[in-house]
Amino acid sequence: MTKNTQMKQLSLSIATVAMAIFAASCGQPTSQGQLVGDYSNRMNYRAPAPVGMVYVNSGVMKSGYSDQDIENSLDAPVRTLQMTGFYMDDTEITNAEYRQFTNWVRDSIANTTLGNFVDNEDGTQSIDWKNRIKYTDADVQDQLMGMYIDASQTGTGKKELDVTKLMYSYTYFDMEAAVMNPGQPRTNFRVTKSINVYPDTAVWMRQFAYSNNEPIARQYNWFPAFDEYPVVGVNWFQATAFCNWRTQLWQGDREKRKLYFEGSFQLPDESQWEWAARGGRQLSPYPWGGPYTMNQKGCYLANFKPDRGDYSADGGLYTVRANAYWPNDYGLYNMSGNVAEWTKSKYVRDAYNVNVLADMNPDIRARINETDPAWQRRIVVKGGSWRDPAPYLNVSNRDYEFADTAKAYIGFRTVYQQLAGALNNEPNRSR
Repeated sequence: MTKNTQMKQLSLSIATVAMAIFAASCGQPTSQGQLVGDYSNRMNYRAPAPVGMVYVNSGVMKSGYSDQDIENSLDAPVRTLQMTGFYMDDTEITNAEYRQFTNWVRDSIANTTLGNFVDNEDGTQSIDWKNRIKYTDADVQDQLMGMYIDASQTGTGKKELDVTKLMYSYTYFDMEAAVMNPGQPRTNFRVTKSINVYPDTAVWMRQFAYSNNEPIARQYNWFPAFDEYPVVGVNWFQATAFCNWRTQLWQGDREKRKLYFEGSFQLPDESQWEWAARGGRQLSPYPWGGPYTMNQKGCYLANFKPDRGDYSADGGLYTVRANAYWPNDYGLYNMSGNVAEWTKSKYVRDAYNVNVLADMNPDIRARINETDPAWQRRIVVKGGSWRDPAPYLNVSNRDYEFADTAKAYIGFRTVYQQLAGALNNEPNRSR
């Protein structure tokens, strides 16, 4: 064997080794040069079902007025829509659930004032939630005096928490605005909000002139007997802030345990609300079907105003427990009656026009500022309430309220979507 032949064989061996190293470094060792995909992001987990929520299947919905257009507004013609599945709270958000939110805001402000922090591995600090604040301690009260109204100023002679100080601040990325404005820095679309989150308990007296509603105004938000009743006196901004807090609460816990988190809690859009309210019944006026508001035994099926103003005929003078009456076929309680419910959709008269909205998961998003004119601050409200006659309980009925307005008959519930499972109607599919 000549010297030149030996050199050629050595060069060929080196090239072969180099190619093998290249293949091993650029792909899976077992790919053998084939396209087999990169599954390094694969996670084995079972998507959790949020507590207190039920699953609403994907499907096709006939939306719009199927019975009576009570306001003769002609703003909801019948359309066929494709809906993607989601989880929804089985009841309206209750006083106890919303109180968890306001107490969290209170405690976060107090802990920040007291300097109760822990050091994180990345050099930042966060609130030490293991520290329980003793609000009855005299020294603690002195340090937190800025959170209270002095007894001489309350009218009751007792020191009270200043609920105007319960501000929840949060920042989110407006992805839709970023998509519509390509080329701009993403930081331009980070939106920061600061919202006072305490319910307006005076709505019971302010909205019903010459009516003795002071007792319920004093008790409804905090008294234990009303814990499972739907929260009211919450405007659209506050309901949206609650959704953000609930998302951060769950996401923070899952990330702490190194578990995957998907999606966010939101108010349902108008189409999601109607799809859930129908309970799989096409063209029915009420969640239970219809056409009547009573069953065969003569019992009312919802909390509303029957018989020309006999509020108590259905078993409730004002609101009732959030899980009262029978649920619809999806397991959702009081989709009609009890309290009307905020959606995240802006009210547009022609929203059901085929030339305005898509026929798959249609929605008109709401970007609302308090400086906007009144007609731009209208948000869709669905379901009717304890103070409305039966026609307003029709699931296709459209109504609206101004985003910064709180009422004694408007509450809300949230939705949560796990998209991959929803596309195949497998909400708890392992991945």
